[in-house]
Amino acid sequence: MNARILIIDDEKSIREVFPILLGDHGFQVKTAGDGRSGLEKARLFEPDVILLDMNLPDMSGLDVLAGLREIRPPSGIIIITAFGNIRNAVEATKLGAYAYLEKPVDNEELLLNISRILEIRNLREQVEALRSELSSRYRFANIVGTSGRMNSVFQLMEKISRVDGTVLLTGESGTGKELAARAVHFAGPRRDGPFVVVNCGAVPRDLIESEFFGHVKGAFTDAKADKIGKFELADKGTIFLDEIGELPQEAQVKLLRALGEREITRVGGTKTVPVDVRVIAATNKDIEKEVRKGNFREDLFYRLAVLSLHLPPLRERAEDIPLLAEHCVRKFAGELGKTVGGFTAGALVRLASYPWPGNVRELENVVYESLVMSEGEWVDEAALPTRIRTGAFIPAPRDPAAAPPASMKEESQRAAARTEKDLILEALRLAGGNRTRAARILGVSRKTLFNKMTALDIRWPS
Repeated sequence: MNARILIIDDEKSIREVFPILLGDHGFQVKTAGDGRSGLEKARLFEPDVILLDMNLPDMSGLDVLAGLREIRPPSGIIIITAFGNIRNAVEATKLGAYAYLEKPVDNEELLLNISRILEIRNLREQVEALRSELSSRYRFANIVGTSGRMNSVFQLMEKISRVDGTVLLTGESGTGKELAARAVHFAGPRRDGPFVVVNCGAVPRDLIESEFFGHVKGAFTDAKADKIGKFELADKGTIFLDEIGELPQEAQVKLLRALGEREITRVGGTKTVPVDVRVIAATNKDIEKEVRKGNFREDLFYRLAVLSLHLPPLRERAEDIPLLAEHCVRKFAGELGKTVGGFTAGALVRLASYPWPGNVRELENVVYESLVMSEGEWVDEAALPTRIRTGAFIPAPRDPAAAPPASMKEESQRAAARTEKDLILEALRLAGGNRTRAARILGVSRKTLFNKMTALDIRWPS
């Protein structure tokens, strides 16, 4: 829609000539000959730009300008007057006028100012749209889960987002710690500030201090220019320190000082710079165990764990797996140009029975791969990766102090039995206890299912 312009001026020639000029450039134009009618038309017309005369028959232009400030959405205002003076210009600027032009107004200058107002307005709208999109993308509802474990997580996240304390997120790799950190940021009071990510495990040891706090030119061999660190970039927002457990001891000392004093000094510099940031740290390690072993400073741990949030592994909230799988299908199907209804019941049974050592991240990868491999309207078991179909997976490393492992053959037999039993129980659950339907879900005969249930001592209902 073309931009709307309102002209408030008691000079008839202005109200006749400017609409022609502006109309030729594609603008919608309305006019008013005094302040009161101008304010009324501003409310009804909702102009993008207002040309306002300072000397009106019923009220001063400054009074009109003050009245226009109360109208939403706000308009860009250009003052036009035959009696310019510095005091009026200053007052008009304080009240939000964009420009102050003296009559006779130069047409090109007028059009340039209108163009700039519209450009600024467009940029603001884009920023607001992006901010809204980000807030929507990272709101709690987009962290998928309806299980009791996840409901507890959501309740705690909501409480944490209301305050400004430092947060320590714990959980296995792939449980969604960064997504949770972003959700807390965008739901909190710092949502309009930056969200800056630092992967502590990916930064070389000798560059960590520069990455955190920046450096001045000449601080070291490759310091060709001044560099702003991540803490300064995150000012008035949130800094997310991922894999905080990988931080070496010397860097832990400097981070502790920055957290305590709320100021930093660039490498090679002498000037302290105050920083106003919220810190959210995350680790997949047992950080308290690292403290006891002397690998992580106890004082830094207590400084970070003012508020704590643990994200459960996917295997502990298996009831969320069908919902997560459906969410991932919606996420990737359009990207891959596929129309897919979802997973078949048999495929869902396989997904629900897999232990997901890589957690949600692994599930996303499996769904993506399955969509690529699938040929039909529904993703069936044949499209699943081999490890999901067979129940084979790479187990977590064993604790050396634990009991000696069984033979590979014994472990395989036990794993196969557990997987078969879980598959059958899940199929029975999905089929509402109907053995014929459960056999169909599993792709076996009813007799085979009955024999398996007997061999594995499965009773339904259990």
